[in-house]
Order: sequence, then structure tokens, then C-alpha cells
Amino acid sequence: MAVIFPRWTNRIPFYLGAGGPVVLGGLIFAIWYWFSPQYTDVGYQPRQPIPFSHKLHAGNLGLDCRYCHNTVERAAHAAIPPTSTCMGCHEKLVKPNSIPLAPLRAAHAAGKPVKWVKVHMLPDYAYFNHSVHLAAGVGCTSCHGRIDQMPIVTQKQPLSMSWCLECHRNPKPHLRPLDQITNMAWDSKKAGYDPDKDPMRKRKVNPPTYCSGCHR
Repeated sequence: MAVIFPRWTNRIPFYLGAGGPVVLGGLIFAIWYWFSPQYTDVGYQPRQPIPFSHKLHAGNLGLDCRYCHNTVERAAHAAIPPTSTCMGCHEKLVKPNSIPLAPLRAAHAAGKPVKWVKVHMLPDYAYFNHSVHLAAGVGCTSCHGRIDQMPIVTQKQPLSMSWCLECHRNPKPHLRPLDQITNMAWDSKKAGYDPDKDPMRKRKVNPPTYCSGCHR
């Protein structure tokens, strides 16, 4: 009787049994890492219509975050400044004829906002309130990094659910005095700050870790 399959085919079940778990494990790892916000979102640095430098404005000039994002302490969203805020300096005092600032002048003249590209994005099903976090004592750097050192804003944190839950389960390392919220250089370890001993705090921070806290 003729042999239809060669002898080596008898080892196929062994190879499948031994190699299958390895391939499956590699596939799971690839999805876990390369499909995660840590890989897909961290480092995101879109080109903006105007080359606005946070390093210059917030770092070198020392502008407080709230000068431009003036709703951050009282609203869920940190407002993007209107063109009038920018033109307060750039209309006559600072580089009024700058070519890179031409889109700003055009938008201001037309009464329209500058079409900035959003960098830090959360899914629509996740609720985040800036004012609540600032009132609790969470500084800007916890989520956005050292913005005052960025010529171009870059996403530094994954903003994933697991990343948020890590902070919610142990918020103490991320808390600071309420008057240091926008101080980018402030370091809780160097300052020896303990939020539980801060007399300005009326109650202990207890962020939600249940689903409805962020998914409403």
C-alpha cells in the first residue's frame, strides 16, 4: 500500500501542542502592549495651527495655567482661551506682525476661535471633571507632565482606566497644597508634604473606584 503522508507529519500534533501556547501567549502580549494607550497614546504630539510654546509662556514667562485655561477650577473642562486673551499681548505689545501668528490675527478679526488640535482625549463614555480634581489637590503635572518644559505639548500619560484607578486607589502621592496646584516645579517628596496633616483640607480625599464614578 502506497504511503500518502510522509513520516514527519506524525510529529505535527506535537508541534501544535508545544508551539500553540507560545504563539497564543505572544499574541496576547502583543495585543496587551501594542494596542494599549501606553503605546498608542503616550508621545502623541500633533502639529498645531500656531506654534504656541508652553515652555516659553508657562516656563520662561511664568504664566499661570489659569490665565489661559480660566475655567479649570470651576468647570469640568479646562477652557481653551479665546483669541482675545492671546491678542491682549500680541495685538500691539508682542510680535504684532509675526508671520507664525497670522492665523491668530485672522481668527480674531473674523470673530472665530483658533482650531487647536486636542492632545489629551478621553472616550465619550468616561466622565472627567477638572474642577473636582483641582479642588482635591491634584496638580496639573500628575496628568499632563511638565507642560512648562514643552515647546510642543506631548501626551505623557496613557489616561487609561487602569492608570486612573491606580491614582484613585492611592491618591495621596498625587496630592499637594491647594495653593500649589499649578506650580509645575513643586515636588511633594522634597517638600515633605502630608495631605492628612494639612490644616487647609476640610476632609480626606476619597475618589471613587466603582464603575458609576466615571461611567455615567
